[in-house]
Amino acid sequence: MEKFIKLQDTAVPLEIENIDTDQIIPARFLKATDKAGFGENLFRDWRFDKEGNLNPGFSLNDPKFKGSILVAGDNFGCGSSREHAAWALKAYGFKVVVSSYFADIFKANALNNGILPVQVSPGFLGKLFNHILEEASTEILIDLENQNISLTATQEAERFEIDPYKKICMINGLDDIDFLLSKLDAIKEYEQKQLAL
Repeated sequence: MEKFIKLQDTAVPLEIENIDTDQIIPARFLKATDKAGFGENLFRDWRFDKEGNLNPGFSLNDPKFKGSILVAGDNFGCGSSREHAAWALKAYGFKVVVSSYFADIFKANALNNGILPVQVSPGFLGKLFNHILEEASTEILIDLENQNISLTATQEAERFEIDPYKKICMINGLDDIDFLLSKLDAIKEYEQKQLAL
C-alpha cells in the first residue's frame, strides 16, 4: 500500500446521506475477483443514465469538482459488506472519504485498501460542504500523524479518531500481512525463547 502521512487536495462533494455499498458499486459489477476496472463503475447508476450517457447533474461528472478527497453525507458505506466498494473508490482515485458517520464494515474495508475514512462532526461536515460548493478550488488538509482535518484557507480544523494499529499501517504503507512480516525477527526470537524453555 501507498504510505499516507499528509494530503492536501481539493474535494468532490456528494451531499447525499445513507449512501450504501450498492450505490457505490452496483451488485451487477461484482463478478470480478480482482480489483481491475471497478473505478469506471463507481456510482454507476448515479453517474450515467439508462442509455449510458453521463448525468451532468451528478457532482462526480461536474468538471469543476476534482481531487482525491470525497466529502459525503452522513452514514456512508451502509448496507452490504462488499469490499468492492472500497476497491471502486480507490480505483477511481479517492484517497480519503470524509463523512459524519461510516458503517463499521465499510470503514474496515476502506482502511484495509489504503483509503482513509475521516469521521467529522455534522457541523464540521456542513462547513466543508459550504466551502466546497461555494468555491470548488477549496483545499482540505488531512494530517494523519496529528489526526487533524482542516480547511487550508480558513484554518478551521477538527480532530478525527483512528484505530492506532490502522494508523501505523497507513503511515507506513503496510497491509495486515506486511505488518506481520515487519515483526518477523521479533516473532522468530520469541519462538526461539519458547523452544528453550
